[in-house]
Amino acid sequence: MVEEFFDALEVQNPEKREKNLLSRLAKHIQHAKENAPYFKKLFKEIEPKEITCRASLAKLPITRKSELVNLQFKGEPLGGLNAVPLQNLLHIFQSPGPTYDAEGIGTDWWGTARALFAAGFRKNDIVHNAFSYHFTPAGVMLERGAHALGCAVFPAGVGNTDLQIQAIHDIKSSAYVGTPTFLSIILKRARELGKDISSIKKACVGGEGLPNSLRQIIENHGIHCSQIYASADLGNIAFETAARDGLVVDERLLIEIVQPGTGNPVLDGQVGEVVATLFCPEYPLIRFATGDLSTVLPGESPCGRTNLRLAGWMGRADQTTKMKGMFIHPQQIAKIISLHSEIQKARLVITKNENTDTMVLNFEAHISSKKLAQDIGLSIQTICKLKGLAKWVEPGSLPNDGKVIDDQREF
Repeated sequence: MVEEFFDALEVQNPEKREKNLLSRLAKHIQHAKENAPYFKKLFKEIEPKEITCRASLAKLPITRKSELVNLQFKGEPLGGLNAVPLQNLLHIFQSPGPTYDAEGIGTDWWGTARALFAAGFRKNDIVHNAFSYHFTPAGVMLERGAHALGCAVFPAGVGNTDLQIQAIHDIKSSAYVGTPTFLSIILKRARELGKDISSIKKACVGGEGLPNSLRQIIENHGIHCSQIYASADLGNIAFETAARDGLVVDERLLIEIVQPGTGNPVLDGQVGEVVATLFCPEYPLIRFATGDLSTVLPGESPCGRTNLRLAGWMGRADQTTKMKGMFIHPQQIAKIISLHSEIQKARLVITKNENTDTMVLNFEAHISSKKLAQDIGLSIQTICKLKGLAKWVEPGSLPNDGKVIDDQREF
């Protein structure tokens, strides 16, 4: 079967895409600096016209999703990240935290139509939308994409499982969006109630992981199940295609993978934190750190789409932990590494032996030196305000999973 594509952008030459994205950076940063109070302050010493490549982009400061609560608490409902007045937005949402999120004006502002199309959604489908419509943007986010494709939508929201099953049975919905867990609950409950909901033939799920076992449960009911990786800030970040070989990055974003705790890009193939620049004028997120770990897969997707592919969600980048009443942050480990040029890679391991907590910084280096380990130990105490050992390990022996802090204690 010939693969269908949402538009020509999905199959453009990768070098052309990269050139186009980078050519938009300077103007986009200038716009953010002139119109968004937060970026005006953050980029005070930045000359936008000098940001023309990934190397120069990597020198800009990171804005972390985890910082939004504090930024917004200081008085600005959106932390000053918005580049238009609040009244010029289409919606303002509230996510747990609370954190406020913006939706600008325009068709499919969140970019979810592309993900739904890849999942097989087409005009005249009836979509059962089981994402929340209350306070948070997920329900509206997917509804916008479905409408852009010409689909009708049943706004189910969350809960009321029996009523949702009745609606699917009566309306004969052909597609589902929501969490995969809730879809499995609906399928099981429908069987218990003797309700036929076999009209659903396709699903685009998100909001949580999709292990193969759960996907198999869903597909055993004759439903083709695909994933979308999205957030309340960025909308569609990446999505699964028929190839099921990674998640293809959305065309609205420029994606970087950086070392957790820093803004430094990782080497090709390494796991790191997903950082996105969103080219939306109303909410111009620049180097926005999602807090999610992933890696870029080599080559292009077998489906024919040419954009970067992410391996999928691989954990959280915010590995902050606490020991003896003191917080230990990934940024501190990055600082220790920066003080010792011999270190190629490092990982802080925290364990508990009876009632005593200990931490050891395992580090890769070309040389094994007792003095180097002692010097690194002193840096640990200086930076973390706690005693810790440094231990040399063979280069290449530390896991490639993005972790810089591995807290192995059980509480």
